Amino acid sequence: MLNSGLEIMSVMDAMTVTKPAGAPMRSADAALKPSLIGLSREEMGAALRERGVAEKQIKMRVAQLWNWIYVRGVSDFDHMTNVAKDMREMLKQHFTIARPEIVEEQVSNDGTRKWLLRFPARGAGRPVEIEAVYIPEEGRGTLCISSQVGCTLTCSFCHTGTQRLVRNLTAEEILSQLLLARDRLGDFPDREAPQGTIMPAEGRKVSNIVMMGMGEPLYNFDAVKQALLIATDGDGLSLSKRRVTLSTSGVVPEIFRTGDEIGVMLAISLHAVRDDLRDILVPINKKYPLKELIDACRTYPGLSNARRITFEYVMLKDVNDSLEDAKGLVRLLKGVPAKINLIPFNPWPGTNYQCSDWAQIEKFADFINSAGYASPIRTPRGRDILAACGQLKSESERMRKTERLAFEAMMIANHGADD
Repeated sequence: MLNSGLEIMSVMDAMTVTKPAGAPMRSADAALKPSLIGLSREEMGAALRERGVAEKQIKMRVAQLWNWIYVRGVSDFDHMTNVAKDMREMLKQHFTIARPEIVEEQVSNDGTRKWLLRFPARGAGRPVEIEAVYIPEEGRGTLCISSQVGCTLTCSFCHTGTQRLVRNLTAEEILSQLLLARDRLGDFPDREAPQGTIMPAEGRKVSNIVMMGMGEPLYNFDAVKQALLIATDGDGLSLSKRRVTLSTSGVVPEIFRTGDEIGVMLAISLHAVRDDLRDILVPINKKYPLKELIDACRTYPGLSNARRITFEYVMLKDVNDSLEDAKGLVRLLKGVPAKINLIPFNPWPGTNYQCSDWAQIEKFADFINSAGYASPIRTPRGRDILAACGQLKSESERMRKTERLAFEAMMIANHGADD
């Protein structure tokens, strides 16, 4: 049941972090150097070759770097103790593996963490900022990752969608969110989490990742693909593809490619079962209407009862929460192995929408469940730090902290496999 009694966090409860110990941030000088993070093995080998590394050493050096960056989690070349000193000096001179700058870190009463991260301008005119969120649960820890600075989709109920698109993130910037979170949570070997950190009792601190932060991942397909293939590489970060979920608002031409070329779990930001309503809530529907979207889901590579598609459905009072809407949802998804996540609407300043009454959400869920679909109602998470789905937004357009912390939110859960 929705925990409406969670206390609003005070300003003093939110931590501001500028340079965490043991995790070098990117300096202005480092921003001019190419990063080795996010490169494929072939690209990393080519980068070393251009800097004079002998051909016979390339494969060995790439293996060393891959292990240090993705298994050991180092962010400083000097910590690569089995790499010769002259090689380390060359690497420091020409490359970086430093983490992005943490502008702010906030910690919710329930353990949810939100980082505001700053990256170089890279054509945007000035440095850009994005948000990433970590959600600890008893059996898993889920990291919500952004793929763009801003968004182009203008979904009417989404706060992030009110911010214009600034630029795509690179594979390095997408992957760096995962590396930084593992740094901060003590999720690399020989690391410790900050005292009092809430996290799973056993196993990895970051066990699941979801591409559900700022932006539409499939409008940045190549960078997202490269980052996720590295994240799921068995000789590095080694996340299971069943524990990685990519959420799209419905970029139909890229859906099959997602399953075929990346092979991760798929989530669809659905929110309506009629084209006329979805045209308003999720305007990309005008380009790729529901029939095309559901047809693409039916042919998603690897789709089965064990690898279901998750359909996200935000509950908007008197908009999409009627029993007729529930019946329409069942008809729309007939024959599609699916799970339906019902999301109580997260308020934000200026919105005209309201969250459905809790009793109505439960009636909606009961009907969906009786039709044979799992339809969990998301547990509220991070509601005191505005860390919820549809609420992420970068610094230039954010509310003042005292206003932000006054709004309730919930966070992403129930995505990807548990085993």
